[in-house]
Amino acid sequence: MTDIDLAGPGALTELSVARAGALLRTGALTSLELVEHALRLIDAHDADLHAFVLVTREDALRRAARADQELREGVDRGPLHGIPYALKDILDAEGLPTTNHSRLTLDAVATEDSAVEARLRAGGGVLLGKLATYEFAFGGPSTDLPFPPAGNPWHREHIPSGSSSGAGAAVAAGFLRVAFGSDTAGSLRG
Repeated sequence: MTDIDLAGPGALTELSVARAGALLRTGALTSLELVEHALRLIDAHDADLHAFVLVTREDALRRAARADQELREGVDRGPLHGIPYALKDILDAEGLPTTNHSRLTLDAVATEDSAVEARLRAGGGVLLGKLATYEFAFGGPSTDLPFPPAGNPWHREHIPSGSSSGAGAAVAAGFLRVAFGSDTAGSLRG
């Protein structure tokens, strides 16, 4: 029995990665439940927030089901096994576009995983998609790019700071607990 009402409003959003991982390992929670919850939030709110440039719905559901099966069979790949995450759209994930938020690379499809994605995939993490950034992770937000800039879920008149704005917005909105960005000139710190 858990000490949290997993069906209560916002309950899954409030779980830390460590707590979610512990619940996954006891079977009190499934990766599929985490992913479906995240997808419902993204469907309901990301059209206004623009944190994601790509949601990998079907692959995420497959990876979650595989993580659940592995955990039931006693296979534990590490602390992010079964945990949903998303990548800043400058990090490659094999078979997915890496647009860099630019028209110049809008159709570029990764032929292999970045080191970050390779480790997350090997660790059983569940990729939900690619997150908004500034063009080539440089400069600032712009409205003349292929995707709108990410918005601040807590203060809609403001924007999240830095090129990891999609990662910050997705976590702040409660879509997921883990998002990967980068920091060249203060993006993550902002």
